[in-house]
Amino acid sequence: MATVSSAALAERGGTTAAQVRKDLSYLGSFGKRGLGYSVPELTQVLRRVLGLDSTWRVALVGAGRIGTALFEYEPFRKRGFAITTVVDSDPAKVGSRMGNVVVRGDDEMEQALRESGTELVILAVPAPVAQNVADRAVAAGVKAILNFAPAQLRVPVDVTLGNVSMLLELEGLSYALARGKKG
Repeated sequence: MATVSSAALAERGGTTAAQVRKDLSYLGSFGKRGLGYSVPELTQVLRRVLGLDSTWRVALVGAGRIGTALFEYEPFRKRGFAITTVVDSDPAKVGSRMGNVVVRGDDEMEQALRESGTELVILAVPAPVAQNVADRAVAAGVKAILNFAPAQLRVPVDVTLGNVSMLLELEGLSYALARGKKG
């Protein structure tokens, strides 16, 4: 059985072994003094804590270039994020297939989200429509949104919102480059 020490975890995480032991103690007692942590057991516990021990039903709203790239991103499926619904407003895309998923029309979004039991929505839509689409997803019962639109969204407090801003990421990299720093 493979094990890993708190010192090895600390080195990879940029912290101390004592901090690793303290943090992991909040998740239960599964480390062995002098032997470390069982990698399979630690992996199982972390996957459970992070909600990665089950499959999440995901809807992709926006089947353009970014949406298509996200749909085809294999690590999503490997980590338990199954895109089961795709919605787009382009009549030329409605009824077509992305993998084994039929693209539904924008007018069917709420029904599609409810029927599929969607738990998480990825928004890959233009900024001007992002808030409206988010509001509709929330009204359909969605509790988590990953926003790729370059727009600041407002959602109720019981809805988790993640924003992906490629511009902010590039600005962060340019800042580091301007100061001669690496990652």
